[in-house]
Amino acid sequence: MPVNNAIQVFDDKQVRTAWDHDQEKWFFSIIDVIAALTGSPRPRKYWNALKTKLKEEGSELSQNMGQLKMPAEDGKMRMTDVANTEQLFRLIQSIPSPKAEPFKLWLAQVATERLDEMQDPERTIDRALEQYLRLGYSENWINQRLKSIETIAVAPLSRIFTAWNGRCE
Repeated sequence: MPVNNAIQVFDDKQVRTAWDHDQEKWFFSIIDVIAALTGSPRPRKYWNALKTKLKEEGSELSQNMGQLKMPAEDGKMRMTDVANTEQLFRLIQSIPSPKAEPFKLWLAQVATERLDEMQDPERTIDRALEQYLRLGYSENWINQRLKSIETIAVAPLSRIFTAWNGRCE
């Protein structure tokens, strides 16, 4: 499992991260995230207590997390508990902390937007348009990009409709 280690900063706290090329996923040091979100002087103890609480509640979250070697404070590579992005989102929802609240609100907003987009797929296109404009892409580039997405999405649908119509005849 080829992994690239990096350090990210959240609220002036370092969070060790690793990119796994095979799985194409980011992994985050749980201890570092807990330290950043709770301000606990003993994030390992906090994590152990949280694991126990999650287990008592029937959550399998902590059992599904792994460990990776990451640089420790002494510069040596040591095994540490890590979470991928999805696990990290679930973990953060379990942390009662004022610093975690803005993140939880953002997660709730994103979830609501995605559910709305499932009900009305046109909203997905509107969001893509806004994002591309925000990123500085030209209107011509955006138009071509959205047309290419439409072409990719329509081709399988036309095959499905053709196959379905063949069944109905």
